[in-house]
Amino acid sequence: MNMQAPFIELIQNEQPSHCAALVRRQRQAPLRLFQAHPAGWPPGARLAWAAFGVLAGVALALTGVVVALVCLLLKRPGEEALPAPAAAPAAATASSEPQPAEPSASSADWSVDSKGYILPVQRILVSPKVSGIIVKLHIREGFHVKQGDVLAELDDTDYQTDLFGAERAVETARQQLTETETSQPKEIGHAEAEMEQAKVELAQLQADFVRTRDLYFKQASSQTEYESSGTKFRAAEQHVRSLDCALGAMRASLSQKVASARTQLEEAKANLAKVRWRLECCLVRAPGSGTVLKMNAEEGSLANGSVSLCELANLSELEVEVAIPDRDIRKIEPGQRCQVRTEAFPDRTYDGVVSRVMPVANRAQSAIPIRVTITVPQEEEGIYLKPEMNAQVSFLGSVAIARLNESGKASGHSTFHRPYQPTPAGTRHRSLSTCG
Repeated sequence: MNMQAPFIELIQNEQPSHCAALVRRQRQAPLRLFQAHPAGWPPGARLAWAAFGVLAGVALALTGVVVALVCLLLKRPGEEALPAPAAAPAAATASSEPQPAEPSASSADWSVDSKGYILPVQRILVSPKVSGIIVKLHIREGFHVKQGDVLAELDDTDYQTDLFGAERAVETARQQLTETETSQPKEIGHAEAEMEQAKVELAQLQADFVRTRDLYFKQASSQTEYESSGTKFRAAEQHVRSLDCALGAMRASLSQKVASARTQLEEAKANLAKVRWRLECCLVRAPGSGTVLKMNAEEGSLANGSVSLCELANLSELEVEVAIPDRDIRKIEPGQRCQVRTEAFPDRTYDGVVSRVMPVANRAQSAIPIRVTITVPQEEEGIYLKPEMNAQVSFLGSVAIARLNESGKASGHSTFHRPYQPTPAGTRHRSLSTCG
C-alpha cells in the first residue's frame, strides 16, 4: 500500500487517456530489471529474482486494476462537468424584452390522457318477430336506414293461408251472433204471446170457478161441477206458472247465447289481428334510424327470433370506453369535459363529456372503466368515427377548460360543440398507462 500511494496520486494528476500507457510501462519494469543482470548468476539468485519478478508482476497487475477503477471514477465527473456559459453583455440584457413566466405545474393546468375504443351508445340487434325464409334483403353493411324502412322480406305463404282461415272464422262468428240476436227474440215473443193467452184463460177459469162455487154453496150446482171447475182453474194456474218459468229461462238463455256469440266473434277478430300482425312482420322493418354495422343472415336462410338479422346503431351518438388506473380515478368525475381524437384523423378533435363511471373495477388491469359521450354532427355520421376504432381521450383540467373557453370567445363561438378544434398549444397533457 505504501508503494502504490504515490503511484495513485500520480495517476490522479494525469489525464485519463495516459492511464493505459502508464500501466503498460509499469508492467514491463520487472522484465527490464531481470534482463539487466548478467546471465552468470548462481541458480539460487536466479530463482530469487524470478520469484521477486512474479510477485512484482502480481502487485503491478493489482495496481493496474486499481488504476483502471480510479480512471473510471475520474472520467464520469469530467464528462458531466460542462463549461459555464459566457455572460451576456449588459446592454443586450437591458434591451431585450421580458419573457413571460412559465406556467406552474399545478394539477389544474394539465389534462389526463388515456386510450380506449369507440362504441355506439345503443346497439340494436334486429331480429324478425316471426320465423320464415328470407326471400329478399334490402340492406348491406354501411347502409343508413330510417325508422320504418323495410330491411328484409320473409316468405309469407303460410301466413296468407292463416289469414284466409282467420277471416272465414270471423265471418262465421259474426253470422252466428246475428242469428242468435234475431232468432231467439222471435221465440221469446212467441212464448210471451202464449203466456198472455194462458193468463186470459186462467182469468176465465177463475171466474167460472168462483161462479160455480157460489152456486154450489147455494145448492144450485152439483158437487161434480164445482170440483171440475176448480180442477180446471188450478191446472190453468200451473200452466201459467210453467210458461212464466220457461219464458224467464228463454230470456236468460238468449242473453247467454248472445254473450257467447259475441265472445266468439271477439276471439275470431283477435286471432285475425294476430294473423295480420304476423303477416306484416314478414316485412322486417328498422326499429330506429341508424347505420347497419353487421349482417348476420343472407337471402335463402331461415330467420327467426333467436338469431339477429343485422346489427344497427346510431353513429351520431357514440361513446369512448377507456380504463383509468386506480391511482388516477380521483381526477375523473361525471360531467367532466374531454377532447377526443383518433389515430386515423388526428387533426379532428371532438368534444365529449364523462357520462358514466362504472361501479366495478377491472381486477386484472387495476383500472376502472369510464364512458365518455360524444355528439357527432349529422353530416359526419359514420365517416370519421366508427365503432371499435382507437381513440385518445384528454380529460381536461380547469385551466385547460378556461383556455378553451377563452379561445372560443375570441373566435366568436363556444368550443364545446366544435368538432374540428385542435387542442391549444398551451394545454398540458399527462399520459397514463393504457388500459383500454
